Amino acid sequence: MQRRKVDILCVQETRWKGSKARSLGAGFKLFYHGVDGKRNGVGVILKEEFVRNVLEVKRVSDRVMSLKLEIEGVMFNVVSGYAP
Repeated sequence: MQRRKVDILCVQETRWKGSKARSLGAGFKLFYHGVDGKRNGVGVILKEEFVRNVLEVKRVSDRVMSLKLEIEGVMFNVVSGYAP
């Protein structure tokens, strides 16, 4: 992500159980949701500087989640969805 200069990245098939946020190191944080540790799961990886701008995290299911961010007065809705 650093090399490609990506600040926000949606990921699918994380296969992690739970609804948490974890630091990935290198200045990135992952918000994720998964029910079963063997399949599905979605997440959003944010650059650490945007983490304080997160207003809301909606974890709809192990296939859909969204984050609401306010960056420089502009509202962003980031949706991560998985459909095989």
